[in-house]
Amino acid sequence: MNWTNLKKALIIVPLLLALIALYEWWAARNRGFTKEKVYGIKLPEPFRIHGIDVSSYQLTIDWGRVKTSGDRQHQISFAYIKASEGRGKTDPFFFRNWSQAHRQGIPAGAYHFFLPSQNGQEQARHFIKLVQLKKGDLPPVVDIEKDLGVGRQNLRKELKLFLQEVEKAYRVKPILYTNIKFYNQYLSDGFEEFPLWVAHYIDRGRPRIDRNWTFWQHSESGNNVPGISVRVDFNVFNGDSLAFQRLRLP
Repeated sequence: MNWTNLKKALIIVPLLLALIALYEWWAARNRGFTKEKVYGIKLPEPFRIHGIDVSSYQLTIDWGRVKTSGDRQHQISFAYIKASEGRGKTDPFFFRNWSQAHRQGIPAGAYHFFLPSQNGQEQARHFIKLVQLKKGDLPPVVDIEKDLGVGRQNLRKELKLFLQEVEKAYRVKPILYTNIKFYNQYLSDGFEEFPLWVAHYIDRGRPRIDRNWTFWQHSESGNNVPGISVRVDFNVFNGDSLAFQRLRLP
């Protein structure tokens, strides 16, 4: 091999290896997902109960079209709707979304965006004042993903106050929503009794977390949902239809 061919080989071989590695990464990311896109994204298999979560960001939603969207295997089977944030903020679309989703017979739950810098009990009372849960609704959710500089100890204290107040009001364990990094840093000990809704977009097939989870937010890029004009988060339930029925309020 002459020097020119050797130089070419030194360029081509690493490039081929990089392409192979890139393909293997792509294949791993897509393994366990639908071959074709549904709602503008690939959905994880073998999960069969798919849902969305919405807030004022999605603007005015046509829930009738949401109800009839997708095929039988990939229909939207539940929705979580933002109700409140902090001690006094109400999502401006909550009451409309809540009533319209119920009118269409879509199993729904409400969530609160938690601010660790504010009193947890007061936040819980604000949420409870807004949200009247009935038979068939999904358990309440607290969305916590920012520490706002309060420190681990204060964050955990205020969050526990919130959870205790909400559980007392509805007589059901609230669900914790957060991402894996935040959970491991702040909540990995002392909150095991609460069901987990985990946000994780990197691994395919299932979230990379060493505990049981109830919901998985696998994408924030759903962009082809009838009745919704902007992107929307997509989730799956970790169980079959009987387990999903047991989760709903009696």
